[in-house]
Amino acid sequence: MPELAIRYVKHSSAIDLCPISVIRKKNKFRLWIDKIPDQPRARDSVDFNFLAGNPFHGLASHLMAPWFWYAVVAAILYGAHQIFTKLAADRIGEGLGGFIVEATAALSILLYLGFLWLMSRWDQKSNGEGIFYSVLTGICVGAGTIAFFLLFQKGGPLSSVPAILAGGAAIMAIAGILFFHEPPSWQRLLGIAFAIIGLFLLRH
Repeated sequence: MPELAIRYVKHSSAIDLCPISVIRKKNKFRLWIDKIPDQPRARDSVDFNFLAGNPFHGLASHLMAPWFWYAVVAAILYGAHQIFTKLAADRIGEGLGGFIVEATAALSILLYLGFLWLMSRWDQKSNGEGIFYSVLTGICVGAGTIAFFLLFQKGGPLSSVPAILAGGAAIMAIAGILFFHEPPSWQRLLGIAFAIIGLFLLRH
């Protein structure tokens, strides 16, 4: 018997199924739609997905952003990145250490691209602007890696890294508001202010 899954879709301008009533009893499931407007309206809608197997396959949860777990993995990896940089800083020069870090990173990405190619999952696109901004990103990453090596070689504590990264986050937030037209909010502006204050507190 096919099962019913309901996916919540925000701001659909093509369809508005409303109002919808759902009643579920033991061994029974009943649904009815009282009225469907003739004209589409830009409101929230419900998307129905009938699947014979797993009814929740491929449905994004509205309780958690789809990129959340990528953020968790990135946070863990970048945290480990700074710990290993701290351990290496007293044992290798900043230039050679930075080169080894970036060369290893390039090799890791090359292996990832090879994996995509072998698994027939290659979907990498590029254009001139994308390559240009990627080169700028690489320059920033390389220079930032050397800066962190120097910071640790000069006795900078590992505990200072979160405040430094928060300062970078403040720069990104400001750029998002000014150049990418992201909506400012008092919470975001307060976070930017605290991040800048935390960066200046590192002077002592």
